Amino acid sequence: MQQISMELSPAPPGLHAEYAELFSTDCLYFLGELISTFDEDVDRILQLRASRKVQLDLSGDLPNFLESTAHIRADTSWGVLPVPPRLQKRHVDVGDTAPCDTQRFIRALQSTAQGIQVDFDDGNCPTFYNQIKGIHTVVQAVRSLLPDVPHISEAPVLMLRPRAWNMVEHNMMVGGKEVPGPLFDFGLLMFHCGMTLFQNQSGPFFYLSKVESFLEARLWNKIFLWTQQKLGLPAGSIKATVLIENVLAAFEMDEILFELREHSAGLNCGIWDYSASFVNKFGHRRTFLLPDRSKYVNMEKHFLRSYMDLLVKTCHQRGALATGGMAAALLPQDLLSGSHRDVLAAVKRLKLLEIHAGVDGFMVYDLNLVGPMQELFQIHTEGKNQLHVLREDVCVTAEDLLCMPAGGVTLYGLKHNISVGILFINAWLSGKGHFFYRGQVEDSATAEISRSQVWQWIRHQTWLEDGSRVVNRRLVKELIQELLVELSAVCHSVRSKQRLNTAADMFLEVVLQRNFPEFLTSYLNQDHTFLSWQSTELESALQRSKL
Repeated sequence: MQQISMELSPAPPGLHAEYAELFSTDCLYFLGELISTFDEDVDRILQLRASRKVQLDLSGDLPNFLESTAHIRADTSWGVLPVPPRLQKRHVDVGDTAPCDTQRFIRALQSTAQGIQVDFDDGNCPTFYNQIKGIHTVVQAVRSLLPDVPHISEAPVLMLRPRAWNMVEHNMMVGGKEVPGPLFDFGLLMFHCGMTLFQNQSGPFFYLSKVESFLEARLWNKIFLWTQQKLGLPAGSIKATVLIENVLAAFEMDEILFELREHSAGLNCGIWDYSASFVNKFGHRRTFLLPDRSKYVNMEKHFLRSYMDLLVKTCHQRGALATGGMAAALLPQDLLSGSHRDVLAAVKRLKLLEIHAGVDGFMVYDLNLVGPMQELFQIHTEGKNQLHVLREDVCVTAEDLLCMPAGGVTLYGLKHNISVGILFINAWLSGKGHFFYRGQVEDSATAEISRSQVWQWIRHQTWLEDGSRVVNRRLVKELIQELLVELSAVCHSVRSKQRLNTAADMFLEVVLQRNFPEFLTSYLNQDHTFLSWQSTELESALQRSKL
């Protein structure tokens, strides 16, 4: 057997015991074999993405349902395998739960939620410290070693979300190459947790982020089959929910389910990554100018409602669960206040729209929303899920999916997008994957749509809808300076002010680039500034903990 060349960075400071436990000799051998087996396939997937984008740009064509796979869509005889009992009721998951935040993870495990999105992607900053701490915390939870939490067979099910294909793990090299982030995460989680989760009828269950085509689903299926065989798990043990976060994937939902039919836990629809994908793929085309998201973009708009309806119809016709996005609102602490009632009413209204569309569940961030959202399902649905809601009334065309909403750009919306983009980068520089702003949790999904819109509005020299200014470099720089003055007042150290200024510089660099950076997270993860900042932040934090 060919020897696998591997290099692994030393343990992050403060995590030597966790590192040693995770990277046993057997685990390293498994990881090396997994990565070397599928590394070229991952490269090919990313090359196909780039090729498809170039073809769309050169031809000016628009995506459509594939002729080559029409027979799969037309064949009504196939469906996905039924999911295990613990996945049949998916009403409310706790989203954006980065397990490196041990206390929040424990609170989620103690909640009445049906599941937890154990997040190494959108809500997580993938420093080596966070990955090792987070994965080790998941292992502890699976082995029922965390304090004051239910046994893994009785706790909310863990929906493990590894990083997306575009992310790289800098701290491990196999065959002379830095390894794909999702294979690093998936391999460690499966090696240490897969069998225990299966034996307790509680997994292994996954969320798969940012899948763009059925060929990517096919690759994940190959990885699942290989892993099950290597770890002695029965075929079909792994179940995965694919997040349809890209407009191209919306045209291939049947095909994605078909590729994963032995391993499918359904599909998920969200709003901000999906909306940002329009800028990613077509942002240079003026006909795809996306208006102010804070005023004109929500799940009631035709292009998003069509996407949700098609996802529910597609899933339920194949016996797969359809889940909705995350309620990012944070409930005010005062239960008797008018603001608390208003926020709860707003969340209920939007989530009822999803329930009436036929979704089987969705996510919340605020644990205090778990109970009220579960009540919505109890009142408005019957049984564990809505698989019986086949949505035969739905007929979605390519035009429906590509119909941009009407509307313009407001000064408020521009400022809000700039704020979210800068504060997200600021959070990443400090090693955090999400932050709180104006009563909402913000993560990479909202950062993606924010910086995408600013880039697109600059690119098309879009006028504010009041006719006062055009969105250009000068205006954006002015607004950034205003924001820095506002936010600097709450920076309590020279270091935090330096970090905020660095984040502002990086944000401006991203939104002024001639060619749209495909993923903000990839851009940051490859950037020297981020890599050096997160290293010094960790050292500073450890020094403070010793004082």
